[in-house]
Amino acid sequence: MPVEAVRLIRKMRGGAQAHLIQCADGHAYVVKFTNNPQHRRILANEWVSSEFLRYLGLSTPETAVVNFSADFLAANPDVYIQLGRERTSIPIGWHFGSRFPGEVARTVVYDFLPDALLHKVANIRELLGMLAFDKWTGNADSRQAIFFRARVSELGPSGAPERLGFVAQMVDNGYVFEGPHWRFPESAIQGLYFRTLVYDNVHGLESFEPWLERIRNFPEEIVDRAVNSMPRSWLEGDEDAFERLLAQLLRRRARVPDLIAACRDARSDPFPAWKK
Repeated sequence: MPVEAVRLIRKMRGGAQAHLIQCADGHAYVVKFTNNPQHRRILANEWVSSEFLRYLGLSTPETAVVNFSADFLAANPDVYIQLGRERTSIPIGWHFGSRFPGEVARTVVYDFLPDALLHKVANIRELLGMLAFDKWTGNADSRQAIFFRARVSELGPSGAPERLGFVAQMVDNGYVFEGPHWRFPESAIQGLYFRTLVYDNVHGLESFEPWLERIRNFPEEIVDRAVNSMPRSWLEGDEDAFERLLAQLLRRRARVPDLIAACRDARSDPFPAWKK
């Protein structure tokens, strides 16, 4: 069921002109609109990516369909899209929401950490899994991640003690499938995280397990579930094109190891420890 938008907290940076919105379920969501400047298809990309990432075991925010009512829009006149000198109204209806990790007033979120802290992020290896995902899905953007402090176990998921440490969440997947173009570009640098030190301990394709194996055996029913749980209005008129795109995605599963290895052909090899 959709969650109801309650109030605008602030506008976010980025080409999609997302807004941080407080919702009736008590959570805040970074919301991308159906009429965002990047295209309505961005919402479909975000939705299926979140479903796929959860299956792959990669950390990503919870998502929701956020309903904007006429009353909400009337009470929040600063919710709009800016196109040049013109303001464009947000349509009444359902938009894509990515949950903010915690209470907005208390949780500090970073998109950059110094090298010394980046090495200590509890789930930093997941950025290797994200490279596999981004190569598979043809992410035309560089990998985006956010960091925040949370309780993390020093002994794995079942064991205490816990400590307060940094964790990462993978965000902003609107440009998988090359964004609104719905195709699969191939470049040696696409999908790489800009802090290549996260790849310093990559010694070969085995470093990208277990995610490579999970992609190779990615179930078609997960794809179907992702599509079927999405609002129909986000795909109106694009249903056949999206079906063809996802069929091609499934055919690409076996190619992901080669796509990762091709990163070494970039001007600067991101994997300095890869065994020759």
